[in-house]
Amino acid sequence: MELRHLRYLLAVAEHANFTRAAEALHVSQPTLSQQIKQLENSLHVQLLDRSGRTVRLTDAGQAYTHYARQALRDLAAAERAVRDVQDLSHGTLRLAMTPTFTAYLIGPLVEDFHARYPGITLDIREMTQDRIESELAADQLDLGIAFGGAHLPAITATALFTENLGLVVASTHPYATRPGPIPVRELRDQQLALLSPDFATRHHIDQYLADHRVRPQVAIEANSVNALVAIVQRTSLATVLPDAITREQPHLHSVPVDPPLPSRTVTMLRRDTAYQSAAARSFSDLAEHRAHTFGHTPDDLV
Repeated sequence: MELRHLRYLLAVAEHANFTRAAEALHVSQPTLSQQIKQLENSLHVQLLDRSGRTVRLTDAGQAYTHYARQALRDLAAAERAVRDVQDLSHGTLRLAMTPTFTAYLIGPLVEDFHARYPGITLDIREMTQDRIESELAADQLDLGIAFGGAHLPAITATALFTENLGLVVASTHPYATRPGPIPVRELRDQQLALLSPDFATRHHIDQYLADHRVRPQVAIEANSVNALVAIVQRTSLATVLPDAITREQPHLHSVPVDPPLPSRTVTMLRRDTAYQSAAARSFSDLAEHRAHTFGHTPDDLV
């Protein structure tokens, strides 16, 4: 068995067709068929069912491809470990975060990291927390920044800081000059612009309103914090944003609500069995060092 046998088998399993798999691999179909047959002969088992219109994995093939994928992931991690330069003169860091963090957290962190390690290439993506954890588990990411709570079994979370959320309106909104906190029940009459239901922040807001028996009037849903900021600045709508974002927006005003929205813990996520490169370790250390500038750190709460 050779590595190409694993890659060829996984390609056929993905495409369910020898012709399409051969095209994807840039090999001829007879070569692909021959290599798969060699693998089956070496294992003394049939891995593919070729009897139908599409090619399917047999039960043995299902079991084998599970370990084949894992083996290729581990080998890819090993290659990264060999290429990893401990002095951080070059390398790559694959990082993902949920949408609110792209509005206030990633800029300062990347500014510091790039100033220290300009040779490191950063691959930064914005995605939902579920997808971050799935891609970490599949070794498609090195680090993720998301929220505390229940995580996939393969994921390790390190608390960074506590994020506070607040009701936010334009500086011209009547709430902006109203003294005292707004009773949460009044939000029944206030139209809101919120992140779409795909995101953890929206779930947090919905749970808070449901706990207080408030059915909100959601006029706009967006998958971008920057879009929410622009919308609220120009309309009579209100939104809910982290305090760290509101502080940076001179035309927005944070309005206290009674009872206040519950805070949440921001965490650094990684796969617990993954090789951690020098770049990933350095970025994690930097994020923990800078955490106090974004909210209360775990030490503050002791």
